[in-house]
Amino acid sequence: MEYRTLGITGLKVSVIGFGGIPIQRVSSDEAHAIVNRALDLGINFFDTARAYTDSEEKLGAALKARRKEAIIATKSMARTREAMAADIKKSLETMGLDYIDLYQLHNVKNKRDLDRVLSPDGALAALKEAKKEGLIRHIGITGHIKDFLAQTLELEEIETVQFPFNAVETVGVPELLKQAKAMGKGIIVMKPLAGGALRNVNLALRYILEHDVTTVIPGMDSLQQVEENACVGNALQPLTADERNALDEEVKTLGGAFCRRCEYCKPCSQRIDIPTVFLLDGYYTRYNLQDWARERYRALKAGVDACTGCGECEERCPYNLPIRQMLAEAAARLGS
Repeated sequence: MEYRTLGITGLKVSVIGFGGIPIQRVSSDEAHAIVNRALDLGINFFDTARAYTDSEEKLGAALKARRKEAIIATKSMARTREAMAADIKKSLETMGLDYIDLYQLHNVKNKRDLDRVLSPDGALAALKEAKKEGLIRHIGITGHIKDFLAQTLELEEIETVQFPFNAVETVGVPELLKQAKAMGKGIIVMKPLAGGALRNVNLALRYILEHDVTTVIPGMDSLQQVEENACVGNALQPLTADERNALDEEVKTLGGAFCRRCEYCKPCSQRIDIPTVFLLDGYYTRYNLQDWARERYRALKAGVDACTGCGECEERCPYNLPIRQMLAEAAARLGS
């Protein structure tokens, strides 16, 4: 496995990290096997969050016996000092840890968020206190709006930055990478497969690692995914001209207005599984699996016809997608 230094933290992390969102979908025993196989194959960076239901719990339990081999990152959407202090304590308890390697401000997306975080009673104050006490080792920030994230890199307390980057989402990335490197920030890439939209995992991951990033964290919930992803970091090769052309062709089919399956739109008050609807629509429109997609859409607990048009999902979407319109279009194809 190739390892790179996570900026000024000095931590040596695997170029392929472990994204902790999908592990929510598997049992504790399955999670244990998946995480340990990742360690066996050289993956040492594990990223989770307070918001990922039982992801912290599963990762903590799986890593307990091999703590010294792992670099553990988590994050919180808390914006106040009190709430962040409580979340840090909860993360430590949930994962059964004495300390956390990297604690990140989760999805800071606008000036209002940042002002709250930086206020005297803001979340950053709690992170600094926890670092001083040895409860956390390093502080980072995550977000989806690259132009805004660039502004936060001026903060000396911020040691790492995590943001979406893939063959589809490249706007603003070169500038952010250049600035982050110049300031010594560790660079963590999320959404490397554009929320599952990119099907050729090998090419997608290698594309990102050709750039000046530290680690990329695809989500994993199966041993097969661990094997495939680790293979990239264990035998990293630049893309050939033919491979680059193949990736470019796949990107062209996606366009820009598509769901990245970040799940910030959830929960829907009407129990519509919005990301799954869009995933099935992608299989319908891009992969010629119309009957397959329709059958699985009909099996969902709630169809798009249950939508009341409240718009809460759009308010939470970090990509500002017209979700209500997109749902209506998907339902027209899949059958409401």
